[in-house]
Amino acid sequence: MHVAHRLVQGVDLWLNVPRAPLEACGTSGMKAGLNGVPQLSTLDGWWSEGYDGQNGWAIPAAPAGEDVDAADARALYGLLEAEVVPLFYDRDAHGVPRGWVEKMKHALCTAGARFTAQRMMRHYLEEYYAPAWQGGAKDDPPTA
Repeated sequence: MHVAHRLVQGVDLWLNVPRAPLEACGTSGMKAGLNGVPQLSTLDGWWSEGYDGQNGWAIPAAPAGEDVDAADARALYGLLEAEVVPLFYDRDAHGVPRGWVEKMKHALCTAGARFTAQRMMRHYLEEYYAPAWQGGAKDDPPTA
């Protein structure tokens, strides 16, 4: 936890390129988002739910029949060259990257509103625990 704290506070971009659908959950990316770090990731794990077009960048799924690694690499380098790096280095007269700061703020707002333990517990309570307690569970246990 202490090492992660030190690492995340010095990060400008959270790069995560798991091969879909192998991302475990993405808690490291959520933590980075909660620290104002924009994401650049494949649409897998939490990022498939969290990406909104303003809080970072998404590597789209490879077209059917294409080599996944080659397609991901092409998309990654394309995004870095065309969008990520130019936005990071576009500074105002005071040296502030205004567009990047806006992306950071949006990353923080998105993660802070949608990916917290409080939201998770409320979701579990409303969708699973309360219905199960009232006898109307949505997810019945297997019968065989």
